[in-house]
Amino acid sequence: MPIFQKKQEAQERKLPTHIAIIMDGNGRWAKKRGLPRTAGHKVGAEAFRTIANYAKSIGLQYLTVYAFSTENWKRSEEEVNTIMGLLEKYLRELLRDMDKNRVRFCFFGDLSPLSPTLREEALQVAERSKQYTGVQVNFCLNYGGRDEILRAARAFAAKCAAGEAKPEDLTEAHFSDLLWSAGVPDPDLVIRPSGEQRISNFLLWQSAYAEYYFTDTLWPDFGPKDLDLAIEAYNKRNRRFGGVK
Repeated sequence: MPIFQKKQEAQERKLPTHIAIIMDGNGRWAKKRGLPRTAGHKVGAEAFRTIANYAKSIGLQYLTVYAFSTENWKRSEEEVNTIMGLLEKYLRELLRDMDKNRVRFCFFGDLSPLSPTLREEALQVAERSKQYTGVQVNFCLNYGGRDEILRAARAFAAKCAAGEAKPEDLTEAHFSDLLWSAGVPDPDLVIRPSGEQRISNFLLWQSAYAEYYFTDTLWPDFGPKDLDLAIEAYNKRNRRFGGVK
């Protein structure tokens, strides 16, 4: 039986409030099988669907996934188009099945460079799912941690220039409210599959005190058992937040 199959078991084992995942390894998964990189993204999309459903079943409150970074535009046109096509397909399915799944969705990132169709569908998903309680899934789409911090800094500077605030008014809490993630608690656990051990511009401000978990498993192969292992590792950590325990 999966470790966190039941909500009660999850609570006893201190299920993190917020888990964030860098969905990495799609291209390498495909290359190992002699397939085009686009094939890895298609399987990776299904892995996300499985993990999102599992997160809901175990009572996770927040799940944030790195879907497309501000740097991913550098990839080939074919690969970018495939990723965007998969996103459109998934969003259409969300809109169709929203009342059945009852999952709340938010988007972190600048959606303006996306196609009008994809942008409109994302906004519809976010607006229509506001009513649901339970797990909230945050898509980081055209997202970069540095870009997010710069935007927040500019927003506060604009307030100062307009006489609406003074530099000394800025606190960590105030700055957090200017980020894409405003109102969402910082992640307790950040997971990166694929064997890479770097944060790749993901939730730079929010993950200051997050626990990290790295695994060699490539994202398309990452399933509920892998998430269980990450949560088990998290439960063994001693989170001190700069103090002494």
